[in-house]
Amino acid sequence: MPLNATRRLAGPRSPLWLALPVLASLVACAAPAAPAAAPASAPLVGSEWLLQDLGGRPVLGQVKATLAFPEAGRVTGSGSCNGFFSTYTLIHDRIALGQIGSTRMACGEGVSEQETRYLDALRKAERVEVQGTTMWLHSQGLDKPLRFVRTKP
Repeated sequence: MPLNATRRLAGPRSPLWLALPVLASLVACAAPAAPAAAPASAPLVGSEWLLQDLGGRPVLGQVKATLAFPEAGRVTGSGSCNGFFSTYTLIHDRIALGQIGSTRMACGEGVSEQETRYLDALRKAERVEVQGTTMWLHSQGLDKPLRFVRTKP
């Protein structure tokens, strides 16, 4: 298209030229008035938790099962004996963990059983609640949620 043809389409006599101020005002009205809300995972990022109750079962006192959210979308912790890591998504109170990877050290019989139950509950996590220094993680197949106490804000 020749240069002068472009000028004719958007020139001062063209209907397109008259529509530009209207289009600009529509775009300005559609722009958000406030900054976007923080991601849903923001309250968990940087927090660390110690497991206190495993879906209605007490946890072993001699080992620690933990859960940490070092950055948005990433979770780590101790299963009771082995370290683990995964990804997570959080939308409002709905949480889902990705595939869980872990170390494979030999553990005592009771510790291994607790770790297996804990990691299985994390794989089936569906909903999370945080109130003060307590977090409840609801998992599919458990009548009661996992209960954690905050160890790092």
